[in-house]
Amino acid sequence: MDRRWIATGLVGITACAVACVLLWPRTEWAVAVLAARDDPAALSDIQLDSALRNDPGLLAREAEAALAAGDIDLADSFAEVAVARNTILSEGLRTRITDAVAQENSVGRLAERFAGGLVTGQAEDAAGLTGVIAGDLFVFGDIRDVLREGKHVVMGEDGDRVILGLAAAGLAVTAATYLSAGGAAPVRAGLTMVKDARKAGRMSAGLSRWAGRSARDLVDAPVLQKALATGSFARPDRVVPAVKTAFRMEKAGALVRVAKDVGRIGKRAGTRGAFDAMKLAEGPKDIARAARLAEAKGGQTRAILKMLGRGALVLAVGAFDLALWLFWALIAAFGFIVSIKTTTERFTLSLLRRRKAARAKLCHVAISASPAIA
Repeated sequence: MDRRWIATGLVGITACAVACVLLWPRTEWAVAVLAARDDPAALSDIQLDSALRNDPGLLAREAEAALAAGDIDLADSFAEVAVARNTILSEGLRTRITDAVAQENSVGRLAERFAGGLVTGQAEDAAGLTGVIAGDLFVFGDIRDVLREGKHVVMGEDGDRVILGLAAAGLAVTAATYLSAGGAAPVRAGLTMVKDARKAGRMSAGLSRWAGRSARDLVDAPVLQKALATGSFARPDRVVPAVKTAFRMEKAGALVRVAKDVGRIGKRAGTRGAFDAMKLAEGPKDIARAARLAEAKGGQTRAILKMLGRGALVLAVGAFDLALWLFWALIAAFGFIVSIKTTTERFTLSLLRRRKAARAKLCHVAISASPAIA
């Protein structure tokens, strides 16, 4: 019986030890992810390490795909991630990326994209955004958007109140930009990028719904109607003060904060990085996380968002699932300790019984060998 008890304990020790060894990698990963759940940069690092361990050629393939799609900025972002993660890209691929970036940043291409942004009010990169911002700083772009969307709203038609609110906020921020000698420029750039993303459908559904709710009461329609009755491109000096009167600045705090975070993303990760973040974000908290990620990772941000998606901003795995790994690891460790304790006790008990039996046998032999007492 004692041997069976000891053998059972040894089996339990072995089984729990094997379970601990098998669970340890997932448990270590779960602990790291839970610890980094509020730090987008650390969270993305953990997930990138895991992805590159499982697929070492991932960065090269993604960079090739970006080049094939003509997205030079994204290909360069993957190259930056490769340098940061000590991953070697082929010499030919690095050369092609470098040449493509040089061509993309040539004076002629930059001037072309700047002019396109200035005229159309839509941007694809930093040069185009500079053109859009130039138009907005001269209030041309914002007045255009206020006149177009405002007339729809005051006539009861389906106007885009988000564009209207952003344009009205832009007019107010533009004045602050001039007065502060550029101090409000990041907010001005953020408003422009958010407005551009809204126009081009580059916002996620969740962020669009949030922006719609936030912009619903930004503009006083009756006051705006009076402003638009006489407003035109020819007399911006009349339109701007009137629109500012109709704009409710006290209700714009949340939207302006998002625009400021978008401006932070654009400053560190580029215009396309800001657009990518707005495609993934479901609300202002996600935008704030993306801003923290961009400030930590800079040019790597676009590649990280492309590979990890929204998982770069929030936990892609449920906290319950991660906690479950920790629970099973604790159960295995507890079982290992209990098995050792039980086996030790059984072995000690068996040893004591054997010693007692040996002493009893010696006593019996001694008694049998002693002369009978008369």
